[in-house]
Amino acid sequence: MKKIHLLKEPNLMAKYNAFPYQQEAFEAVKDLKYAAIFHEQGLGKTKIAIDVLLYWLQNTEIDTALIVTKKQLVQNWMQEFKMHTSIKPSVLDTDKQSNYYVFSGPARVVVTNFELLVSEKERFKLYLKTRNVGIIIDESAKLKNPNANLTKTFFELSPLFQRRIIMTGTPVANRPYDIWSQIYFLDQGKSLGTNFNEFKHQTDLSNKLVSDSELQDAFEHSVSTIYKKVAPFSVRETKNSGIIELPDKVYIREDAYFTKEQEMLYDQICQELRVEVWKDGQVVEDDSSAIVKRLLRLVQVASNPRLIDESYRGKSAKEGVLDSLIQKILSEGEKCIVWTNFIENVESFANTYSELGCVKIHGGMKISDRNQSVERFQTDNYKIMFATPASAKEGLTLTMANHVIFYDRGFSLDDYLQAQDRIHRISQKKTCFIHNIIMNGSIDEWVDVLLKSKQNAASLAQGDMTLSDYQKKADYSFGDIIKEILFSNQEEDDE
Repeated sequence: MKKIHLLKEPNLMAKYNAFPYQQEAFEAVKDLKYAAIFHEQGLGKTKIAIDVLLYWLQNTEIDTALIVTKKQLVQNWMQEFKMHTSIKPSVLDTDKQSNYYVFSGPARVVVTNFELLVSEKERFKLYLKTRNVGIIIDESAKLKNPNANLTKTFFELSPLFQRRIIMTGTPVANRPYDIWSQIYFLDQGKSLGTNFNEFKHQTDLSNKLVSDSELQDAFEHSVSTIYKKVAPFSVRETKNSGIIELPDKVYIREDAYFTKEQEMLYDQICQELRVEVWKDGQVVEDDSSAIVKRLLRLVQVASNPRLIDESYRGKSAKEGVLDSLIQKILSEGEKCIVWTNFIENVESFANTYSELGCVKIHGGMKISDRNQSVERFQTDNYKIMFATPASAKEGLTLTMANHVIFYDRGFSLDDYLQAQDRIHRISQKKTCFIHNIIMNGSIDEWVDVLLKSKQNAASLAQGDMTLSDYQKKADYSFGDIIKEILFSNQEEDDE
């Protein structure tokens, strides 16, 4: 029985009908106690979620539907509700007084962010005891680390929600074991087990796989069974499944070659890293945060030496490649997004290309300023967007562009896939070009192979690829490539 009754209920009818594949997903999950919506980016998970919560409020004992998303996406959800419904959700944010009225009020739909559940955990416990709440978690891969305080908070609150749904287009955000925490939030370990360390051990895409066929077989078997275990309460569609027609996505490798000065600095960093990341004849596991930070220095030098050496006066060899690409794209009357992991690069590029009409988005900007950049990019006067994946990879439809340029890439598969799919979405009409600028003979080549290996493993874990197809594509050479990169010049030095 519902605990909250209103004198006047809001209009709970959707304004628009769903696409057939969205309707199928809705039918599959609407009556489940918990479910996962894993449709790929750009396939309208938000519409499915809104239809489900409207159904909950009309046909079940749910009093309130709670949407939890990232801070920068709260406004996106408010716009989606305005577009698809007659409901104006209440918002829980940093305003304590405003939050009091939401917690004590009769709102049927509430939107908030992940961090708010941590800071207001005790008040949420009381709130969830006074009404029947269904939760929908957007971008649930944020819960991938079971040891994080954020994830532990969600685990603790999970049993108090009457209905639970998680949503993400990349449940395997980086490694196959990233899915464990998200599923544990739903079923407390019924499908993937209660021991994360054991699950991680069985599904770890590690450097050790490169030379151990038995370990490869065990890894492939474990990963191939993941989706089968979660399929009873999951829905997954990809852009390749034929449910919609999208333009082709074309990947292009754009080669760059070190300048002499840049290569000298790069080799110097390599020499320092050899001692730090090499142990017992093996590269220390690359998912160690400390090692990642060290290897990231090589990515920085290949991208822009000034990121680690302010006295560096030369240019990066990538800058010439980037300029040629931008000029060519603009000459064809098209727009582009340039992705880089570093705010300093965004600021520098925005200054360099200001006269050509560009906007920027990065984590150092206010959300209102980022939104303004998006609005400007939608006009004819602005042709280039410079952005960091961390600040703009999610929640944005940027199909006014059909070129993305990765000036540099980190080690996160989620960053790479989400960023490129800002342009490869339902409203895109042109062929999409994904340009990867790769510095030859650098860590960029290792990142390229590693991301492809991670993407294949993710496809296997998510049920997008059969085991036999995976085995045809599997490439574990990243373990050898990182060794070659770190030690490529050592023989010459010894001579």
